[in-house]
Amino acid sequence: MDFPLLFLVQEASTAEAEGGLFDFNATLPFMALQFLVLTVILDVLFYRPISQVLDERNEYIRNTLTTASASLLKANELTHKYEQELAESRKKAQDIIKLSQQEAQEIVATKIRDAQLDAEKLVSEAYEQLSIQKEQALKTLETQVDNLSDQIKLKLLES
Repeated sequence: MDFPLLFLVQEASTAEAEGGLFDFNATLPFMALQFLVLTVILDVLFYRPISQVLDERNEYIRNTLTTASASLLKANELTHKYEQELAESRKKAQDIIKLSQQEAQEIVATKIRDAQLDAEKLVSEAYEQLSIQKEQALKTLETQVDNLSDQIKLKLLES
């Protein structure tokens, strides 16, 4: 039973005697060389392509942002231009409406004047006709009154 434990203790002491954490033999330069080779391989195979992709992506983003800002400026200019044209169109439409209303009012006023003149003409013609009919009625009545007065006179003289 003691033998396996004793064997492990001896083994540990021989390992410490041969080398510790850092052995300065041929393995250290070999490990450094491996590290440098791995660094170069990783740089060639991994870091350069990734940095190239990232640079292309940054360039694409910059170009896209530049294009987007130019498009936004153009859109703002067009919006401003269209708003001005819309304002001018509204003003022209209001002027046309105002002009049409004035023309309509003038036409209505003219029609009303014409209608008033026609009405006055009709009233004056009716008055003239009534005057003529009145005179005719008075003449007719006058003759009838003369006839009746003559007949009354005759009857009174006969009786």
